[in-house]
Amino acid sequence: MADTDRSALFGGAVPSGIQTKDVMRDDFGYEVPVESVPLPSNGVVYPTESPLHGRETVDIRAMTAREEDILTSRALIKKGTVITELIRSCLMDKRISVPEMLVGDRNALMIALRVTGYGSEYSIEADCPKCSARSKQEFDLGALPIKRLEIEPVTVGQNIFEFKLPTTKKTVHFKFLTGRDEEDINVGQERAKKQGAQADNLITTRLQYAIVSVDGKTDRGSINGFIRNMPARDSMSLRKFIDAHEPGIDMKGDLDCPSCNEISEVRMPLGASFFWPDA
Repeated sequence: MADTDRSALFGGAVPSGIQTKDVMRDDFGYEVPVESVPLPSNGVVYPTESPLHGRETVDIRAMTAREEDILTSRALIKKGTVITELIRSCLMDKRISVPEMLVGDRNALMIALRVTGYGSEYSIEADCPKCSARSKQEFDLGALPIKRLEIEPVTVGQNIFEFKLPTTKKTVHFKFLTGRDEEDINVGQERAKKQGAQADNLITTRLQYAIVSVDGKTDRGSINGFIRNMPARDSMSLRKFIDAHEPGIDMKGDLDCPSCNEISEVRMPLGASFFWPDA
C-alpha cells in the first residue's frame, strides 16, 4: 500500500510539531510486517459513517512482545476483553471500533494475528468423533476457508437480516452478534454462575441479543417473552439459519485418528495453545 494510503488509514497526516520515530525501523533496520486481512462480511453491515463500511480488507501489524503483554494481562482476562485489546493494538486503522465488529470479522483478524505471530501450525489434543480416542492433531490455520456473507441485509449499512419462522409464521429481524455482544453475554453468564444460577439459558440469551424485532414489534419485553415461549422448531430453525449464514472463518479440519484410522471432519477446538504454541 502506498504511503499516502497508509496515512489516510490514520485519519490524515501527522500534525506538525509532533516527532514520531519507528524504533525497530530507524534503529535496527527491521520493518514489522503488515498484512491485509479479508473481512468475511465485506463491510456491508456497518453504518455508512463507519470506517469499516464497504471495506473488504483491513490491515494489521504483526504481533510483538507488546501484544504478549496484553495476552497475559490478568485484568483484561478477568474483564473478558483480551481479544478486543489484542486486535485494537494491531489494527493499523485506529478509527475502527473493535467491539462493534461482527464476531466473524474479529475471528478472521484473530486467526491472522496468530498466523503472523507464531505461524500457521496449530497443534492440539482432540477427541475422535468415531471412537472418542484422544490424540495430538496438527491443523493448518492458514488453510482455513473464509465463510463470506452471502445473504443481503434488510438495508445496506445495517446489521439486520430477515427470516420467517416455520411454525408461528412470524417474520423475525435479527443481527449477527458483535464482539460487544459476546463480551456482555460472557459477563452475564459468569455473574449468573456466581449468584448460584442452576439453569444454563445460553440459547435464549443469545437469541435475545440476536433478535431485533418480531413481526415489526421492537419492544424488548415483548421480544424476550416471545423468545422464551417460541416453539422449539422455530428456535432451532432460526439458530440453524444464523449459523449457516454468519460470515466468518470455517473452523473445521480433518482429524486423522491413530486409534481407529478414521478421518473425520471436526470443528477445530481453540485451546490455550492457540496463542501460546509449544516452543
